[in-house]
Amino acid sequence: MFKTDDIVTYGINGVCKIVGIEEKELLGVKRDYYVLKPVTNDKSTYFVPVDNSNTTSKMRKLLTEDEINNILDCADNEKLQWISNERERKECYKKIVGEANHTELIKMIKSITCEKKRREKQGKKLFASDEKFLRDAEKILCDEFEYVLNLSEKEVLAYIFKRVGKATEE
Repeated sequence: MFKTDDIVTYGINGVCKIVGIEEKELLGVKRDYYVLKPVTNDKSTYFVPVDNSNTTSKMRKLLTEDEINNILDCADNEKLQWISNERERKECYKKIVGEANHTELIKMIKSITCEKKRREKQGKKLFASDEKFLRDAEKILCDEFEYVLNLSEKEVLAYIFKRVGKATEE
């Protein structure tokens, strides 16, 4: 269970602070809700039912700097595999983004980046859906990594590619 003032990541919504736990009545049912405010956008607010495991499973405490570095070091050794069937690739990437698994997100970023460079050499562009998945994956990683490592978005991407970039430099 989380408490007020905890800093968490909430799925694709990024790093949030739990500013409170409030009881609200919706459709005649009273429930407790975590009140989340994104750390980068104080205009948004998310209300997450405390007793709904489907939504609370998307919330988790932030990784530590050591955990981030360990994930990056392990991801450096991961083999890349491009899924050539566009429909299968979309389904796979949609699942990876939805689960926000850091290792899988990094593998996906590496794979898309390699394919992007390969296509650019042929004078072609990356599919728009792949570009979107790349942006989504980078946002999920960057929001948390920026906060934990105290770096800017550009610095975070450089940091990630420095540690796992060997495969993307080919």
